[in-house]
Amino acid sequence: MRSSVEALAHLGLVLETPLFEAACGALGLVVGSFANVCIHRIPERRSVVSPPSRCPDCGERVRAWDNIPVLSYAVLLGRCRSCGTRISPRYPAVEAANGLAYAALAAARGPGWPTLVSMGLVTALLILSLIDLDHQILPNVITRPGIAAGIAASFLPGSPLAPWASAAAAAGGYLILFAVAKGYLALRGREGLGQGDWKMVAMLGAFLGWQKMLLAVFLASVGGTVVGLALIGFGGRDLQHRLPLGTFLGAAGIFVVFEGDALLAWYRGLMEG
Repeated sequence: MRSSVEALAHLGLVLETPLFEAACGALGLVVGSFANVCIHRIPERRSVVSPPSRCPDCGERVRAWDNIPVLSYAVLLGRCRSCGTRISPRYPAVEAANGLAYAALAAARGPGWPTLVSMGLVTALLILSLIDLDHQILPNVITRPGIAAGIAASFLPGSPLAPWASAAAAAGGYLILFAVAKGYLALRGREGLGQGDWKMVAMLGAFLGWQKMLLAVFLASVGGTVVGLALIGFGGRDLQHRLPLGTFLGAAGIFVVFEGDALLAWYRGLMEG
């Protein structure tokens, strides 16, 4: 019994050291590598498990030692070992971004279920953002289970949300985007928001609650407006050009995961002052 207590105490000390943050960062790199597979295969309705990764040009299977996140890309100078085809730098960028996000969450929040849940949400948002950027779709295979996962996470110890609050925020987010989409359709005669956007906002609500969900939607709208105006002013686009809202929702959602509490506290102080 005493040895078990001592082992748990030792584990607690380990989790409170930079070793925990480094381990989470390494985990983030590995999960980021898997995220690349999801970004590439899910829009094509292919399995993310099988077959193993292959070079898209020559079809040669990527060996395990050539699939180490970030490091293999650097060693191979961004090229396929077999045929020399250049590999997109987005692959190591996604891995690095996910690894840094996991390490930052571990450093800021320490070990616990809320940290693990936030890590999963960040990866899901990263995947959705890039799929929407590439294909203008937000796959149901991510958003629907994401809503359920967010509500389920509210039952875990340490969750900042009560289950009813998580479910209510998910339903409210969906209905808000539904209303906006139908209003836009009535006014403009064409669709402005796809159903994938409604589900992604519902997922944000399930994980973050209604305040942070609305904050993410607001930031995404501002970001989309700024980019849209820049494209019109400097890129030769017109008002008919559609932007992938899911990409902005994902970026805003990740920002809110890290800075949502601070931003909301600042806003409340501003209102009270």
